[in-house]
Formats: sequence, C-alpha cells, structure tokens
Amino acid sequence: MDLVIINESTTHRLAFFLALEEFLARKFTDRDFFFAWQVEPTVIVGRNQLISKEVDIEYCRNTGIDIVRRKSGGGAVLADKNNIMFSYVTSSDDVCATFGHYTAMVAESLRKLGLNATDNSRNDILIDSKKVSGNSYYHIPGRSIVHGTMLYDYDPVMMSKALSPSSVKLASHGVTSTRSRVTTIKEHIAGLSIEEFKNHILKTVPDGNDPLYLESDDLREIESIEQSYYNESWINGKNPKGNISSSSYIEGVGEINVNINLKSGRIDSFMLFGDYLENIDAQKEFAETLIGVYYTRENVASAIKNMDFPAIIPGLSSDKFLNLIF
Repeated sequence: MDLVIINESTTHRLAFFLALEEFLARKFTDRDFFFAWQVEPTVIVGRNQLISKEVDIEYCRNTGIDIVRRKSGGGAVLADKNNIMFSYVTSSDDVCATFGHYTAMVAESLRKLGLNATDNSRNDILIDSKKVSGNSYYHIPGRSIVHGTMLYDYDPVMMSKALSPSSVKLASHGVTSTRSRVTTIKEHIAGLSIEEFKNHILKTVPDGNDPLYLESDDLREIESIEQSYYNESWINGKNPKGNISSSSYIEGVGEINVNINLKSGRIDSFMLFGDYLENIDAQKEFAETLIGVYYTRENVASAIKNMDFPAIIPGLSSDKFLNLIF
C-alpha cells in the first residue's frame, strides 16, 4: 500500500479529495494507496442521507461551511483543520473484509501511541469506548474505497450547530448530544501536535516503498472529476414524497428511513435513506423488487424472500425490514 503525495501547495475543497480517490481507483488498478488530507470547514453527508434532516443548512451557509455529498454510505461528519481525513484505495470485491482490514490498521496505529483503540463497532474506531474516527466505504468493479475522519481536536459549538442528527439516532445511543459520543486524540495525548500525529499515521499505516507523486496533468484530471460533486442534483440527493413513512434505528445497521407511495393499493414508489452502509445500491435493489407489489405484509414478504439482505445492507434481515415498513 503506497502513500500518495500531492506535489503542490494549493488548498483544495473536500470534493477534490473524493475525486482523487476515484482517480486512483480507476487509473492505477494494480496498486493500493493511502493518503491523508485536511480541509476548511465542510460537512460531508452520506450517499443516502437527507441533507435537510442531518445538517443545519442555514447555519452552514451563514458561517461559510461547505456541504458535500460523498458516494459512500454512513452518517454526516464535520471536517476541518482540527481533524485529519484518511483515504484507502485497494483492489477488492469484498468490501466488508476490506473495511475491516482498514479500520484494524488504523486502530493498530493508534495503539502504537499507547491509546486504548478498538475497531469493534459498526463503522467507528473508538478510544475508551468513545468515537474518535467514523468511516465508510463504497465499491466500483474490482476496487474498494474506504475513507474516514480522525478527530485530533474539534470545535464542539461548530459541530453541534452544523450537524443535527435525528432524535432516533441519538436515542439509540442513550445520549442527548453529539458531544457525549466522541473523544479526540488531543484529549489523550496533549503533547502531540496534529502534524506529529499525522506523520505518525503516515509512517505506520502505509507499508509500500513506492510513493505516488501527483503532477499537474494528474491534478487537472482529478479536478475534472471533482466538478461532478458540485452538481445540484447530486448534492441535494433524494427528495422523498410518500404517503407512508417510517424510521427506525436497527442495531448493527444504523438509521433507516423509508418513504412509500401507494397507487390502487400497490407500491408505486419506494425510497430508502439513512446512514446505513451498503455493499450495492440498496435503493435500486428494493425499488426494483417492490414497485408494483400490493402493500400487505404477506405480499411484500413473498416479494423479498429470495433477496440476500446481508449482501445488500450488512446486518439487515428480511424480518427487520418487514418490521420497519409495517
């Protein structure tokens, strides 16, 4: 796994680094990469989230906080100069195994600093049972991309105002605020600067001896990919309109919300959103299976009986899904 080095001093917006991941995954199909990056304050929401539900848009607009949507699942996070983002690109068709390998590598790097770090939760890395790193992944044919944030420090006021996680999600963790769920590297190792911490990660996580230096031609190609992330339809994402709505936090899966429109008793449209992780496009799979099916538990159960739920959304089962929509 080789380190990626950007051979310039330009400050980039967050979407540039998401585009960099895609560039590396598609252009260098026989190599694995790792890189670290930092950005000005930006909220990054998961592929399947509703921005209006997860983010205080007015606060972000008034304070100059950028809002970007990524192509992986999971929840919304606030990135800024107080934390470090990591990206891992590898050849793999098994995204779950890849995800586990990545979080194990990062947790081991933290343990080398003497921290009590574990990676045994759904998509987080913990120190003393508090979240210090949230991570997500997505897959393109033959390649997997994993990325996440590491909290060296953070502004609790900015985080609490920019992010507005649903009451369902907070209640599931038995807490009343975002602040009570997280910790930072600085809290545990006060004498370690953020640059020293980043250098430690870059020395202990990548294991290759052939760093990739990105030159001007590479940067122009990455910037071209970056533009797709600024498309309004992509940023806004799903806009659910349903006469049946349901929301639930499912242990081991995350928060899942559904919006269903019915026409003459049949499912006419089906929308799925939340902070769950997915191996394939869950929205597409469920919509193709359920549209046209009569909205009764018996008929829906029959329609989904051959679906491989863990292969679509890890941790989800047909019974949990039925209980969600009925």
